[in-house]
Amino acid sequence: MDKWLQKLTLEGNSVRLEPMSLDHTNDLTHAVKDGKLWELWYTSAPKPENVEAYILKALQEYDSDLSLPFVIIDKTTYKVIGTTRYMNAIAANRHLEIGTTWYSKSYQRTGANTECKYLLLKYAFENLNCIAVEFRTNWHNMQSRTAILGLGAKQDGVLRNHIIDSTGCLRDTVVFSILNSEWQMVKKSLEFKMSRKYKNY
Repeated sequence: MDKWLQKLTLEGNSVRLEPMSLDHTNDLTHAVKDGKLWELWYTSAPKPENVEAYILKALQEYDSDLSLPFVIIDKTTYKVIGTTRYMNAIAANRHLEIGTTWYSKSYQRTGANTECKYLLLKYAFENLNCIAVEFRTNWHNMQSRTAILGLGAKQDGVLRNHIIDSTGCLRDTVVFSILNSEWQMVKKSLEFKMSRKYKNY
């Protein structure tokens, strides 16, 4: 059976999303050290010494057609500035989630996230023919929740005691989504924001 999620590169004006590989181990290690992102307990960023294992797990999920992980590259400096992925993909339902996203601290609130999400959403709706794209985040990650709402997603609800996290705490997960019927309006809004070079998304 053909894989639904095939490796591809998504190109924007300021960022490029390339399929993640073990060749990116050093670059992602440097990226996660910018801001010590692993110290933010509510994010998915790995510790520097765990980056290789983090990549290997992502590639295993790709082989199972559940995920397509990307590294995010700043086209001006050619630096890897973070990572994101299609995940929890269900081909039969044409449904997936965009998540496991993090950026080096120096690239947060620069507009990179808006363009990355635009590229991922555009491909999901216009090439994969998704009927819904989901976003999930920790209840306590207010920056992420605000950014997801800023994309034009709507909050579906909160999954209480959804996950036991790596610290043993019970996590409440906030679920958002964008439907295929909403994509054209969301697309128009994102293109307007990018054209105005907004810096807070």
